[in-house]
Amino acid sequence: MDTNTEPDAIELLRLADPGQSIIVRLRSAEPALESPGVRYYDAEAVVTSDFVNGTVYLGFDSEDLADWGRLLDAIEEAEQEADLDEPFTADWPRSGRTAYLRLLAEDPYVVEVHDGPGTQIVVSVPLDLGEGWIAECRVRLAAARSALGLGSEDRHGGVSR
Repeated sequence: MDTNTEPDAIELLRLADPGQSIIVRLRSAEPALESPGVRYYDAEAVVTSDFVNGTVYLGFDSEDLADWGRLLDAIEEAEQEADLDEPFTADWPRSGRTAYLRLLAEDPYVVEVHDGPGTQIVVSVPLDLGEGWIAECRVRLAAARSALGLGSEDRHGGVSR
């Protein structure tokens, strides 16, 4: 699918089906900037499909990693409540600072890649994520946190080192 991925690239997330994918990967395991208690990382969101392919800069900080874990928890809870009037929708990382993803828990899932502060272009990608995608996301998140030296976060927001 994405033949441009470097072998040692740290993928924070991979949302994919047989025809298309959205990948967020770190440009470096070293923080681009560090302030007391917060590390800022350079990453990129890569969209690959038969229709459109593109890459956009996406920056996030160490708190955004915790937010991604909490977002996965919220999606899992929303999936268990199948009688929702509106589909679950969430942005990651927080919109406004950099490009971001908007996840819409529909059937199929729709992931929008927003280049908000840049070109203001939005690419919408429907994905048939299937079973186990949340567990896979948790594994990638734990691996990324470990590679970045951030420890792992449990389901209740506590961080272990």
